[in-house]
Amino acid sequence: METENKTIQTEMKFCKHCGEKIEKDVVVCTHCGKQVEVLEQSAAQPQVVINNSNMNTNTNTNVNAVVGGKAKNKWVAFCLCLFLGWLGAHKFYEGKAGMGILYLFTCGLFGIGVIIDLIVILTKPNPYYV
Repeated sequence: METENKTIQTEMKFCKHCGEKIEKDVVVCTHCGKQVEVLEQSAAQPQVVINNSNMNTNTNTNVNAVVGGKAKNKWVAFCLCLFLGWLGAHKFYEGKAGMGILYLFTCGLFGIGVIIDLIVILTKPNPYYV
């Protein structure tokens, strides 16, 4: 019975921040949550060796090419939009038939779409890719 009533006594110390009793081996105080001891660093840092023999070079001569895009002339699209924008001619020229039909039935989205498209076309480079 005596062995059951005996409790194992551990060495105690006081927290530097809150003053509560904590076990001697504890690194972080269980009462205030602050670090009371410095963590031990491992003796040897791991050696990292990088063997990178990548000799790839970019041999692409046309870096401005767009994959799958067709070049369109900015000024042709601008003229089509200016004179026939209410019919959606510039949208058909770009290959956007659905938008062209929408412009056709809404008179260029009631004129507002044509004005916006004129500004957008002017800000594009020549040629631009669609």
